[in-house]
Amino acid sequence: MGNELILIVGGLALLDTLSPATLGVTVYLLLTERERLNSRLMIYLLTVAGVYFVVGVSLMLGLDVVMASFSSIFQNRIVSWVMLIIGGILFTASFYYPKSKISDLPKPKSKSMASMVALGFTTSLIEVGTAFPYFAAIGLMTTSKLAVFQWLPILAGYNFIMVLPPLIVFTLHLLLGRVMQRPLESLRIRLSKYSGSAMSWIMCIVGLILIFNSLDYL
Repeated sequence: MGNELILIVGGLALLDTLSPATLGVTVYLLLTERERLNSRLMIYLLTVAGVYFVVGVSLMLGLDVVMASFSSIFQNRIVSWVMLIIGGILFTASFYYPKSKISDLPKPKSKSMASMVALGFTTSLIEVGTAFPYFAAIGLMTTSKLAVFQWLPILAGYNFIMVLPPLIVFTLHLLLGRVMQRPLESLRIRLSKYSGSAMSWIMCIVGLILIFNSLDYL
């Protein structure tokens, strides 16, 4: 396992932090919740990271089995062509994705702990469907044929980085209190308004990463 792969996966994890849903829900909770905010927010973030981690482990194990079973048919060159095509599609589609799209971020239907878990699942389902950096990272780790003890901590680190922005915002809220009220309100508006623009950048960068990483094996 080379440092180059770790750097690429780390970069993809940082790119994944641009996704507005988790951060948007965190900001909403900080602005609206007063009772048991800490525990509710932690349960929400743990649920999001946990669902992502389970999906990642399942994909890693599933892809590893598929690659091992069909290694004589799907050689690295074929996989590289698939990565090249997918990268090209993402890169091209990024220019046609709506740049300014006001989206309704998920909100809790009640204040119970169960609702925080449900909200975490809802956010995860929304983000997993468009988690191009995550899928790209899993694909790169799979084609690199890493052992479980190698990719498992990388996957855990990826998920930690993914929820790091909400944790930073939460920490600033704890330290600064009401001083964060206006910045949080401004951030909430920006997240809901420019989610389409963030997604187009994510698609563009992930597409380029897949293209460049597939060229060596064509």
